[in-house]
Amino acid sequence: MNKMILLVEDNPDDEALTLRAIRKHMPYGIVVARDGAEALDHLFGTGRNGGESTPTPLLVLLDLKLPKVNGLEVLRRMREEAKTRSIPVIVFTSSTEEQDILDSYRLGANSYIRKPVDYSQFCENMKQVMNYWLSVNQLPPHRTCAAA
Repeated sequence: MNKMILLVEDNPDDEALTLRAIRKHMPYGIVVARDGAEALDHLFGTGRNGGESTPTPLLVLLDLKLPKVNGLEVLRRMREEAKTRSIPVIVFTSSTEEQDILDSYRLGANSYIRKPVDYSQFCENMKQVMNYWLSVNQLPPHRTCAAA
């Protein structure tokens, strides 16, 4: 799986909706992390993966309200490391708190999207997000070394 998206989502219903919407429009592999610690393990090859080489995601869809390590901490750690600094991070959350929006952008989020309640709007938003970030937008070249 060379080209993949990392979905960081702890709600099984939101995970299923997001996976369905992405797979409907984009032919990329999707890895799901169900908490912030699992996301960091995947991104940095630590913990359960035990240093295994894992593919660098093209894009991270990040929920904020996560168990173990919250989404803002995942984002902060991603932006501190050269390996993950340039990966686009889309905060995809149900939070309407102004502070979450401000903190997300301050920590380096590329976009902040509130999850719609309506299923058809949810699918349409996912289609637009995937189309923009993986088709229209020019992604940074993949870098596997620490020098970025």
